[in-house]
Amino acid sequence: MLYLTTSATPVGPVSCEESVRNPPNPLSSADEVCPGFQIGPREIPTRFCLAPLAGYTHLAFRRALRELGGLGLATTDLVHARHLLQGHRQSEELIATSDDDRPLSVQIFGGTTDDLVAAAQRLVDRGYQGIDLNMGCPMAKVNGSGGGARLMCDVDGANRLAETVVAAVSVPVTVKMRLGWDRDSLTAPLLARRFEQSGIAAVTIHGRTRQQGFQGSVNHDGIAAVVAAVDRIPVIGNGDVRTVADAFAMRERTGCAAVAIGRGAMLDPWLFRKLSDVTAGRPPREPTADEQLAFLVRHFQLMTEQHGDRSCVLFRKFAAWYGARLGIPEDLEQRLRQFQTVDEFSRIVDELRRRHGERRTPMATALVKVPNGPVERW
Repeated sequence: MLYLTTSATPVGPVSCEESVRNPPNPLSSADEVCPGFQIGPREIPTRFCLAPLAGYTHLAFRRALRELGGLGLATTDLVHARHLLQGHRQSEELIATSDDDRPLSVQIFGGTTDDLVAAAQRLVDRGYQGIDLNMGCPMAKVNGSGGGARLMCDVDGANRLAETVVAAVSVPVTVKMRLGWDRDSLTAPLLARRFEQSGIAAVTIHGRTRQQGFQGSVNHDGIAAVVAAVDRIPVIGNGDVRTVADAFAMRERTGCAAVAIGRGAMLDPWLFRKLSDVTAGRPPREPTADEQLAFLVRHFQLMTEQHGDRSCVLFRKFAAWYGARLGIPEDLEQRLRQFQTVDEFSRIVDELRRRHGERRTPMATALVKVPNGPVERW
């Protein structure tokens, strides 16, 4: 299990450092006229996207984020192609969407090339408008069968796979990958160039190798090398974006067209709204304490719409994130980890209204669990 540390303040309104309140804005004049970007024919309204985070970036969380504003493209949790074809309930839950969950891409992985092609075609037949191929998952379970980041070790094979899926569907196909398998095998620039030639519409680059996992710092120079390797398609930078300043630093240092945010969005769901504010020339708005509690409640309400009574169990994994964000007292956080009914959740929320912010441990020292593998492991 991995952990994320961050220096954000546990409960709003928050006093930001000047560099966060007014970060250097590397947007070109064209960006200021058109704050979004394109993936093939798809218009993405902002340059700040939600990265897939296994077990967390499900429909309810995406919808709650979109209601706050500022989110561009979202991508589902990674879905095993064969399981999708076999109609597994878990796979159906992972790709669940709604009319207000747009634009959206579905990320698929695993199985054979035929499985991936068939899964992509089925998704398009069902109305999905974007397919994302996972070539970055570092988990041994995925890599052992030749999937995820292992695909980056075979440039020709990875390119054939991408080319085959592109030819099989009528919607844009994108790829998410890492810099390479390890520091001696940084294949991302070559792959990105080949992918562009094969019709891939965009690539997202997590700025670490598979060997690193989530350890160490993201390599901006490595992402910049991928940007330099392509001619036209957008490169989306990913990794260690937890603040407004981080997002603009990613763009400035790499030249990427957009930024994908995963763990940072979990701890600060308002990050997309803040980025939208800065892009529009406004100071970023910090959420009030009431807004933060309202988001917790809304997230749970949206989850119950999809999962019913199972939502109580599914929501428990978010307790640590909300505990750190809201400064929830340890006894209430423990209750959030264990509650079993909607009524019990309501009682916890009533008590939170009286006691949130009681625990003043800075989040810089709070260890917050981060998911690190395909949802089948959770």
